Amino acid sequence: MWAELLPVGRSAASGGYRRHAWNGADAECRAWFEEQARGRGLTYELDRNGNQWAWLGEADAPGAIVTGSHLDSVPDGGAFDGPLGVVSSFAALDALRERGATFRRPLAIVNFGDEEGARFGVACIGSRLSAGLLTREQAYELRDADGVRLPDAMERAGYDPGAIGVDEERLARIGAFVELHVEQGRYLGEDQPVGVAGAIWPHGRWRFDFHGEANHAGTTRIEDRRDPMITYANTVLSARKKARLAGALATFGKIAVEPNGTNAIASLVRGWLDSRAADEATLTELVEQIHQAAAERGERDGVKVELTRESYTPVVDFDVPLRDRLVGTLGGAPVLPTGAGHDAGILASAVPTAMLFVRNPSGVSHSPAERAEVADCLAGVAALADVLEDLACRQ
Repeated sequence: MWAELLPVGRSAASGGYRRHAWNGADAECRAWFEEQARGRGLTYELDRNGNQWAWLGEADAPGAIVTGSHLDSVPDGGAFDGPLGVVSSFAALDALRERGATFRRPLAIVNFGDEEGARFGVACIGSRLSAGLLTREQAYELRDADGVRLPDAMERAGYDPGAIGVDEERLARIGAFVELHVEQGRYLGEDQPVGVAGAIWPHGRWRFDFHGEANHAGTTRIEDRRDPMITYANTVLSARKKARLAGALATFGKIAVEPNGTNAIASLVRGWLDSRAADEATLTELVEQIHQAAAERGERDGVKVELTRESYTPVVDFDVPLRDRLVGTLGGAPVLPTGAGHDAGILASAVPTAMLFVRNPSGVSHSPAERAEVADCLAGVAALADVLEDLACRQ
């Protein structure tokens, strides 16, 4: 399975992956998922939000145990973030069948759409829509960098955007959702190939618009300039300093410039801030401090600063009884915090959720350098199989 997915959406230039929602690579990944489901005799289903489901047992029965993750990527992302969870889910099912396990609850494997938010700027769109954390009206307003609306992209890919929205009935049938994911960061020790998630830090995305005045780079005196790039650059440095002092994280990783000419002073710089902290109060205060610093610098530079919150996810404490059950099943696996968002974190508002992490010796994520050893991946499959057997095969 891993070998089949490896070339899909991979850039020859960077070695990274460009599997963005509702495009060619995404379609190939979706076709792969459907093939894996049908090849195992599972019932394949597409929900109203474009998420893919593979069912063992009655899909309409209550108390289903669900596992899976996503197949899309950030721009030039790594091979493991998302796909490891989906591949491991199918492999865990295979392992359980080899054990002769008897399922007492329905089991489903899911591929959530547009988890990374690389195309439309909002993370976990598929699961957010299902959980009601993103409305149809909000989704219809989302556009990619080329101005293509989300519903138009879905329609071009052969899906019905008119059906999207909260899926309460489906969520009500889920007894637990367990997502396996490659570790992001480096917390697991040499003798700890698999860990269990404890909580997800609150996090969000904010767009800073720096409005200046376009002018000639070679003829405009320094004192006559209203250069938004200067204000933006100072804001990036300020964000790093304030995040360090707060024990939090603040990253400007995306930028758009107008008119984007080498010999032109910009009229507009847009910078997207990703910020995360251990608690919501710290995160709120940090973003306010960054905004204030940007506005103050903008006054000096003759630049107007506007702030727009594009997405936000509050702190997620995974279901404690479920978490403890996983730890016990795995013989005392370590419990880890995480600063990254996941579909499991979104669904936690509606169903009991938990996560498993597979060791990443590099600590690198969202990069072609992201990796996990084969032995650790197999340990992850075995751990997931044990967890699913406990949840779906025992009373």
